[in-house]
Amino acid sequence: MRRDIWKAFGITVFCIILDYTTLAVLPRLGLSYGDPLAPWLIFVFVRLFLFMAWGGLYGAWLKRRRPDVGSRRMAAPLIIVDALLTIVIFYGFYIEPFWLTVSRVQIETPDLKPGETLRIVHLSDLHTEHLTRREPEIVARVADLSPDVIFWTGDYLNLSFLEHDGVMTDTRQLLEQLSAPYGVYAVQGSVDGPLQMQALFSGSSIRVLDDEWIDLPWPGSPVRILGIANRDFPLDRQEFTQLAPDISESAYSILLYHSPDLAPEAAEIGMDLVLAGHTHGGQIRLPFYGAVVTFSRYGKRFEMGQYQIQDTTLYVSRGLGMEGWWFAPRARFLCPPEIVVIDLVGAQP
Repeated sequence: MRRDIWKAFGITVFCIILDYTTLAVLPRLGLSYGDPLAPWLIFVFVRLFLFMAWGGLYGAWLKRRRPDVGSRRMAAPLIIVDALLTIVIFYGFYIEPFWLTVSRVQIETPDLKPGETLRIVHLSDLHTEHLTRREPEIVARVADLSPDVIFWTGDYLNLSFLEHDGVMTDTRQLLEQLSAPYGVYAVQGSVDGPLQMQALFSGSSIRVLDDEWIDLPWPGSPVRILGIANRDFPLDRQEFTQLAPDISESAYSILLYHSPDLAPEAAEIGMDLVLAGHTHGGQIRLPFYGAVVTFSRYGKRFEMGQYQIQDTTLYVSRGLGMEGWWFAPRARFLCPPEIVVIDLVGAQP
């Protein structure tokens, strides 16, 4: 009995050491740069819980012990579950964060003339710490998509790297590599302070929309864009309410705001399209449940993807990077990073 328990405990300790090694080498490999301690402590808790659950099953088995069932068979469930958890951890930290996907949406609208098409590329939540292999791939993939216009909806740097000069310079150079015939536009996200926005975009070809409307400078039907900076939601909603009367019924209207939380208000005034991010799609999603957390006022109502609110289309991007709070795991599970392509097409009469 003691030998079986020590064997199971040894398996648990080995997995705990392997978990820490898996997290600790991520910065050395240039993949991500979060503190390994916080997620590792979570994994320690899970591993010990599995060990204690196995111990309970083992104790129950001893009371009803059958001579034809050896203790090796009793250790098998713990070994299988620990192995599956190790695979999930490796996948979530090493594979899915770099599995860049392209989501395509086509929207027909009578606000564009038949035959007109405007291709929008929507990017969000870059959350740069240091440049990895993901960021150059984003630039290449966007160029291949031949966008007419590019919209960024905030969170360009991770919280733990806001004051890192090298990261600021690298991110600015990266953003400058993205171009489109009718411009690149950006709004402030929840972790982007005014100083960071100025350092990233001052003198840049990227136009920052700071609580203002603009007309898209393209030769097609009128398209108006409203960009609201994400500072504090009550103030943001107040800014939106003040600017809402300037909506034009004769133009296709687009709202850029970091969070989906303004979408219901946008639908009330008849905005045609709302582009948002912030939720990361949950970043960690569970089968049959979806996002574990979204940090949205609406919880799971607007997790990710396309929604229809009255006549308004909302698209919530899963984002490109990963949450930067010190305890947040730099991982994705069932929620790969996303480039969004939206083709606005003139409706046929």
